[in-house]
Amino acid sequence: MGILDTIRNPQDLNELSEEQLKQLASEVRDFLITNVSQTGGHLGPNLGVVELTLAVHRIFDSPRDSIVFDTGHQSYVHKLLTGRQDFSTLRQEGGISGYPSRAESEHDIVESSHASSSLSWADGISRARRLTGEGDRHVVAVVGDGALTGGMAWEAINNIAADKRRRVVIVVNDNGRSYAPTVGGFADYLASLRPTIDSFRTTPAYERALDWWKKKLQRGGPAGQFTYKSLHAMKKGIKDWWAPQGMFEDLGMKYIGPVDGHNLQAMEHALATAKHYAGPVIVHAMTEKGHGYAPARAHEADQFHAVGIIDPETGEPTGTAGAQSWTSVFADEIAAIADERKDVVGITGAMLIPVGLHKFAARHPDRVIDVGIAEQHALTSAAGMAFGGLHPVVAVYATFLNRAFDQLLMDVALHKAGVTIVLDRAGVTGPDGASHHGMWDMSMVQIVPGLHLAAPRDASRLREELREAVAISDAPTVVRFSKGSVGAEVEALERLSDGVDILSRRPSGSTENDVLIISVGAMSELALDVANRLGAQGISTTVVDPRWVLPVPRSIIALASHHRLVICIEDGVRAGGVGSRIRQEMRAAGVDTALNEVGLPVEFLDHGTRSQVLERVGLTAQQITHDVVAQVLGTKVPFARPLPGQQHPTTGSLPIL
Repeated sequence: MGILDTIRNPQDLNELSEEQLKQLASEVRDFLITNVSQTGGHLGPNLGVVELTLAVHRIFDSPRDSIVFDTGHQSYVHKLLTGRQDFSTLRQEGGISGYPSRAESEHDIVESSHASSSLSWADGISRARRLTGEGDRHVVAVVGDGALTGGMAWEAINNIAADKRRRVVIVVNDNGRSYAPTVGGFADYLASLRPTIDSFRTTPAYERALDWWKKKLQRGGPAGQFTYKSLHAMKKGIKDWWAPQGMFEDLGMKYIGPVDGHNLQAMEHALATAKHYAGPVIVHAMTEKGHGYAPARAHEADQFHAVGIIDPETGEPTGTAGAQSWTSVFADEIAAIADERKDVVGITGAMLIPVGLHKFAARHPDRVIDVGIAEQHALTSAAGMAFGGLHPVVAVYATFLNRAFDQLLMDVALHKAGVTIVLDRAGVTGPDGASHHGMWDMSMVQIVPGLHLAAPRDASRLREELREAVAISDAPTVVRFSKGSVGAEVEALERLSDGVDILSRRPSGSTENDVLIISVGAMSELALDVANRLGAQGISTTVVDPRWVLPVPRSIIALASHHRLVICIEDGVRAGGVGSRIRQEMRAAGVDTALNEVGLPVEFLDHGTRSQVLERVGLTAQQITHDVVAQVLGTKVPFARPLPGQQHPTTGSLPIL
């Protein structure tokens, strides 16, 4: 039995010797490499925070002290130390989440995997502690240097720093080499002094002495004030030269560091010093993503930030190369467009490769801008670029558009800016769970005046609709696509004058029009399967792909008027979704055909594969067909329009309320 096997809660760490802790750190890394290589997950970030997490749990008392992880993808070590050591189904349906989860443990607090929010959580929790008489309980926020590129983090720091009585410790996990490494004998000497100096600087007596001398010198007339300003300037100059702490201390927060985040003793000393200080403190830890695993350290793109199933020895993927991904199709096409149009620029929020702007950047490095984790800034900056004569293409994960809705509405749309927003990972994404499903975007953008929304069904349509999007110069355009591999090409039988594609008529050449199936984006395969199944039941169908779902094409309304029932299949939430918008447009045009919105429920959907999640919510060909047959037969609402001579079905007597 290894040491890790004996750890059931963080308090067990207190019984370990220094040598045992080193052994435990090694076992944790071996565990992560062995297990995550079998399931996939965020490997590099967790290998980088082993000692840091051990130190946090050694110094602080979770759950009495609240530990908040920003983004949460680096919480695997925390899970192991809080009794969750079965990683066999990590990020799989029924298994543990890849992020903190309140359902799993009392030690988990923030489940959202959107970055830059942890410090606001820490601000709120610490305020609550003081107001409820529990001000002695600490709040520890573990935040990466990447998350500090988000403006929300700095809004929180501004508020935390304003109250010197709150016990907030911000651990900055700096694995991006934001500061150049300090080397040489003199640097080593300063590093050896730092623990003693930081301990001295954070004692209450030191603070009281500084305040006394400050007041005495400032009351000492011109000579005293001059002396104070001179000493203060010299002190600040030395501190800013010594370490990159000036900005934090200018905000009024104590700064400890930089600390070697892989030196457990140094981390414990820094955190203990911070805990002793009765006020907000920043502990700056320097770490390496993928630390201790050579394949991760050698991976130039992202040090194995997230991996699929890999060979633990080599780090190489074990499966065969998959089909072309949606992202790769976009990457090739936007790079080709950029070659043709000098006014097209790319904007990414710290995800150049994941969203497919890397090829564009390689060819035209001066025309791709990485704004960091700052989606709000990205959208408004894009509006400014459009005003200046450019056509920005902002590429983000669909779930992160949520963070920039006000900027889309008031800065881009209100000003009729020609900005194209490309949403990767739209719809159900799978193993990352509720925070990463891109299921909200189509409902959100429905209320944005003048916006054009495209949902391509295959690779050819993605290329086509992307080019159509960047050709629009007086309104925002959105192009959304799914995660993973692009399916087979789905060719149209006919394209109508307004761009709507007819994908299928069953039976072929039929004059009967029972059901109009509107397929949104990647749902075309499912829609065609439903049509085949309905045909086997003797129900005629027409399957259409609007291509551009906003504005609602007029031909969709016309087709709806000639069918008995309309169903709209989409992988966004039903509430306020595409089906809902089409139904409103039908009513406005005087078309009373019943429409059934087939989409996702307004729920936070747990992790699992895309197919598992869709089956869980009833988005399967079998379930949809079952419902449509009942609607055509008049046994389930909404009822299909009755055939000539048929009596309209009724739901019976009104319920007693």
